[in-house]
Amino acid sequence: MHTVGQGRPLEAPREALAGPELTVVVPTFNERDNVGPLVQRLDAVLAGTNWEVVFVDDDSSDGTADVVRAMAARDRRVRIIRRIGRRGLSSACVEGILSSSAPCFAVMDADLQHDETVLPAMLEKLKADSGLDIVVGSRYAAGGGTAEGFSERRARLSRAGNAVARLVLRAQLSDPMSGFFAMRRASFDMLVRSLSQQGFKILLDIFTSAERPLRHAEVPYTFQPRLHGESKLDTMAAWEFGMLVLDKLIGRIVPVRFVVFAGVGATGLAVHLLALGLTTWAGAQFVYAQTFAVIVAMTWNFLLNNFITYRDRRLKGVRLVWGLLSFYLICSVGAVANVGVADFVFNRNGTWWVAGLAGAAIGVVWNFAVSSFLTWRRRTAG
Repeated sequence: MHTVGQGRPLEAPREALAGPELTVVVPTFNERDNVGPLVQRLDAVLAGTNWEVVFVDDDSSDGTADVVRAMAARDRRVRIIRRIGRRGLSSACVEGILSSSAPCFAVMDADLQHDETVLPAMLEKLKADSGLDIVVGSRYAAGGGTAEGFSERRARLSRAGNAVARLVLRAQLSDPMSGFFAMRRASFDMLVRSLSQQGFKILLDIFTSAERPLRHAEVPYTFQPRLHGESKLDTMAAWEFGMLVLDKLIGRIVPVRFVVFAGVGATGLAVHLLALGLTTWAGAQFVYAQTFAVIVAMTWNFLLNNFITYRDRRLKGVRLVWGLLSFYLICSVGAVANVGVADFVFNRNGTWWVAGLAGAAIGVVWNFAVSSFLTWRRRTAG
């Protein structure tokens, strides 16, 4: 109850007094044919539960956000967060969770492959045991499985991913690669600032980011084949998973994005030498060949970083052009810093290779720090 000015107390409508008991967070990218059936299924299985569903859409090109927005106009239990200029399943889940006021939330895919009928059992486990942090939907627990249509290749990838995940996992989970789980919001809030938000395996990120072991339970379910749309499991998804595991292994020592940025720089050195060799062999004067090689190497580094290192902030269109120009400028200043530091160290130390390493280190740190802030700065609007 609240007041308006000095007037009498204004009472909120009874139905507005209670917020949702459960928020279902669903990240989407080109899933327009699946979001409607998913809401219908949630409505059927969560009857008697005060629930809402939050779709977090990474600017789908197929009109997914429009479909969800139309549903939200008719049903206040449906909400949409549309993200412009940023990508990634894990970060989408985090944004959806943080937008909720419910004491419990669930995360599931939009592709109808997760069995929504086990959601009530997940929620009941959390309500029955106040010490429980999270309930994981498992394909590999007793009673779980995969439906017909789950390819042998997909099964091999899943088993391999589970084996790699256990390198960093601090819990006995039968399905650490699951993307289907329910969790207490208070438990999530204790670890959210430690999440790397890398890649698409938010569950693994949650378990490996917690300062204390999470109390967990598992609910078996059968993984269903996709009915509409295309799977997002590709080579880059595997790369992002590797980035997440690497982050959990060394992220407390050095940022993984910096490691990848430096690795890209190493390939750029090879490209530089190749371009220099070819243009020199073709008869160009060294100064022109060197200038050409520098531009080719910087362009290579920019494009590869845009595709891999900053995949979640990837630049496109006009922003790609401006990003490339800013990268040229940043790397030019970095080169000056490289030479200046190397010269300073050489005059003090007298060892050429120590001076060279010092200059290169300063150059890569400068390029990484400034390009992260200027070229690939995270956009939060939209």
